[in-house]
Parts: sequence; C-alpha cells; structure tokens
Amino acid sequence: MKRALVLGAVVGFGVIAIAVGQAPQQNAPAAGNAPRFPPIESIENVAPNLYRITGQGGNSAVFVRDDGVLLVDTKLANNGQALLDQIKKVTNKPITHIVNTHTHGDHTGSNSFFPASVEIVTQENTSTNMKKMEAFQSADGKVGLPDRTFKDKMTLFKGKESVDLYYFGAGHTNGDAFVVFRDARVMHAGDLFATKGLPLLDVNNGGSGVAIGDTVAKATKGIKNVDKVITGHSDNMTWQDFVDYGEFNRLFLDHAKASLAAGKTPEQAAADLKLPAKFSAYNLTGRGGPSGNIGIIYNELKK
Repeated sequence: MKRALVLGAVVGFGVIAIAVGQAPQQNAPAAGNAPRFPPIESIENVAPNLYRITGQGGNSAVFVRDDGVLLVDTKLANNGQALLDQIKKVTNKPITHIVNTHTHGDHTGSNSFFPASVEIVTQENTSTNMKKMEAFQSADGKVGLPDRTFKDKMTLFKGKESVDLYYFGAGHTNGDAFVVFRDARVMHAGDLFATKGLPLLDVNNGGSGVAIGDTVAKATKGIKNVDKVITGHSDNMTWQDFVDYGEFNRLFLDHAKASLAAGKTPEQAAADLKLPAKFSAYNLTGRGGPSGNIGIIYNELKK
C-alpha cells in the first residue's frame, strides 16, 4: 500500500496560449514560457469538504475525505509547496490521491513535487500524452506520471466520499476527464470548459473542434445530479452554463461546416459568425479568434 504524504512533512509548463494569430492549429502550453497567471493567494470553500485554489495555472480542487485529501490538478511547476500551504489552512490530513484532468503543464506541472506514495489517476489518453512531455522524462520527473488510468469511467472511494471520473471523447485534448464529487453535486470540468469563450483546441494532443460539442452533449446526458461546475480557468459556473457551452460549440461547428461548403476562408467565416444573444458575453478575441478555431475545424473536415 502506498505511504500517504503528510501535509507539512514535504520539503522541498507552460502556459495556455491566449493568441495564435491565424494559425490553423492551436498548440498545447509549451514549457519554458513565463507564467502569465496570478499567484496562489487563497483557498475558497465550494461545498462541504470541497475547496478551490486559483492562480498559477488551472483551477485546483481539494476534496477532504475522512482519511486523506484528493487534489485535482497541480498547476504550473514549482507550485507544490504553495498548494500545500493553502491546503494546510483547512486540513492536516494527508494527500493520498491526485487526479489530472488532462496533460497540460499548467495542470500537471507540480505532480513531481509529490512523492510516489501519492497515487496519480488520469484518463488513459492523458497518461500517454504525459509520457511524451519533457517534464516527465527524468527519474525525478517520472514520479509525477499516472499510477492508474481509466477508459470511460472510474469511481474513487465509497459512499458519500465517492468521486466519479468520466471520459466522453475528444475536446480540448483527447483525454479530458470530468471529475464529479457526487455528494457535493459539483463537477471539475478542467479545460474542456475553461471559460465562457473559444476553447483551446490542442490538436497535438488529440483536441478536436469537430468533436467538442458532441463531447459536452454526451457529458450533459451521462452525468447526473450536478449543480455547480469548477471550470479550468474562470469562476465557478452552473450546470446550465455547461449545457450552454455545448450548444455554443455545436453552433460554431455548424457555421464552420456551412462556411467551408460555401468556399469561405476562415477569416471570412469568422467575419460572418452570428450567435444567439445568450452567447454575447463569450470571449471570442483570444486564442486566435474565431478564425483560428474555424481553421482547425476546416482541417479536420478536409481529412
């Protein structure tokens, strides 16, 4: 049995691209770029025994169980101690498990800070993607690789502490896991639902603008009894926000398909994009703007 990491006993990658011009492909966060995220400053309560830590990468979730702590996503590299410092504000219980929602370095970057006694769980495609990352090639780095994987669904723990892990298909990457805290009625969506706006489609790690809308639709049908959603990089959202996000991506795909059939360039298609009023607050300016994602969809459809 793995030895648990006791909080306080521990001593001593990249950034999501916010713009890619008119490139037909959006890449994963690259190691070596200067972090553009705010610092880790606090831990906030989301539901009984469930907390969120923002800053220095993707939003992390902290689930305090009877005999340990489950940590979802470990942010950029060199943030392990900062995470522990925040967690110690709410519990002295040991960290026993880490779940990574996907492969990117702003969600897996501090995995290797934690010893091999902490079990790391991911979707199987994410495990494959992580093994290709430079950060996990050294002996010390390999400590941060997954110990256990799942294909479509896995349940961790029992009873009121049950945490369900789901995979419904490609979107942001080809290994995006949804983490559902069953009793709290809360889901961590990772970067498949990072913000209200254009998704980052990391085709190098299996992301898909053709699939993402259907993936969200499958999730909304397959996951029950969730009220609140912890997003990858923005404020907490409602379940309806997540449902609407699926509709946004399906409408975006429909527009791209029609534009391609009409012989329009991605830039022309972006200029003609019209969405229902409920999406008026969505951010369409970053990550290359609409033409970037339309270009990715065009390439997928042409294949």
